[in-house]
Amino acid sequence: MPNQLERLDLVFQALTDGTRRAVIQHLSNSPASVSDLAKPFAMALPSFMQHLSVLENCEMVRSEKSGRVRVYHLTPGPLKVAELWIEKQRSLWETRLDQMDEYLLELKERANESKIK
Repeated sequence: MPNQLERLDLVFQALTDGTRRAVIQHLSNSPASVSDLAKPFAMALPSFMQHLSVLENCEMVRSEKSGRVRVYHLTPGPLKVAELWIEKQRSLWETRLDQMDEYLLELKERANESKIK
């Protein structure tokens, strides 16, 4: 099992591709077979399977075989890791921007005070 930072890297790498994001979107509605997932894409099945392999390697999806059909399911854990990281970054930058706003307002007030004198 990769550590949290490695896992985060794998998740973001997986999400860089539009095909994989579309698969995640599809699976967020319900589990689906390989053929259902591949249907909207104009690519050979082996190429599409590489996308599924990337998603499985970062544990964003899991598959199970039922007879001759392989069905994929979304596993939300890795997306939650990415969500928490993004939220932490957003909070940090909001704090920094608020501090910068306060500083700029203070500078503006000082400039206005010096004009009055």
